[in-house]
Amino acid sequence: MPGKCGPHTLGDMTTVTRVHAIVSGTVQGVGFRYWTARKADGLELTGYARNLFDGTVEVEAEGPSAAVDALVAMLHSGPPSATVAEVTTRAVVPHGDTETFDILH
Repeated sequence: MPGKCGPHTLGDMTTVTRVHAIVSGTVQGVGFRYWTARKADGLELTGYARNLFDGTVEVEAEGPSAAVDALVAMLHSGPPSATVAEVTTRAVVPHGDTETFDILH
């Protein structure tokens, strides 16, 4: 159907991926979720960032694979106020269910 993209493509050639990341270190109370949302918005990604009970930040980001990879690379440093100890990632099936990147509470 014209104008309708499948769940894994944007247009004709762009592969859409989704990644789930857990960021550990000093990442809560330092603006990490807001920084991540700004970076994701700049990359035109969808998804979310939220604090988890164990002091980590969970991030899911979806969009063109190059943009998702760029965000994951940025997560390893984080904002100047954060100290990132580790970023663990895994690929997940793209949802295609949102149009924004949200900060969840």
